[in-house]
Amino acid sequence: MFVGYARVSTADQLLELQIDALQNAGCKQIFTDKESGRKHDRTGLLQAIASMQPGDTLIVWKLSRLGRSLKQLIDTVQMLEERGIAFKSLNESIDTATAAGKLIFHVLAAVAQFESDNDRENTMAGLAAARAKGHIGGKPQSLDDQQKARAWLLFHGEPRRPVRQICRELKISKATLYRHVQQAA
Repeated sequence: MFVGYARVSTADQLLELQIDALQNAGCKQIFTDKESGRKHDRTGLLQAIASMQPGDTLIVWKLSRLGRSLKQLIDTVQMLEERGIAFKSLNESIDTATAAGKLIFHVLAAVAQFESDNDRENTMAGLAAARAKGHIGGKPQSLDDQQKARAWLLFHGEPRRPVRQICRELKISKATLYRHVQQAA
């Protein structure tokens, strides 16, 4: 039996395009979700899988409807395989009921993992090159060491000044003042 699964991320998006495609593909039952694909415990997907028997096929309109990350897609398809359930994506023409479909899915998964690893390596290399040139990443600190010392002195000095006045003088928020005073203690 073919079971369809359709998902949109927000309540104001429409499911009709996906549902029409799934019906045309021969789905007898269609389960839906209106929530992020990053969530692992989507009610519609869990109901679809629970309703299926070995030999059934879960069909989605597009791979991204099943999951947003490569790991999530692979884990879900692997779990389906372990239960004897095939997976089919209409847009990408992937059907894990066939040897070629399994190969295509795993090749796509491997390419996506390669791209992810390559992006990570390039980012790390770029950060290392920037550090070698003396650039420090991240948000600039609100106070330098001299200003931090001044903040501590103003906060703990005699006569005690109101926090609001210290913050105005240093042009920082109360949270920043308290954080720096606490770090210096």
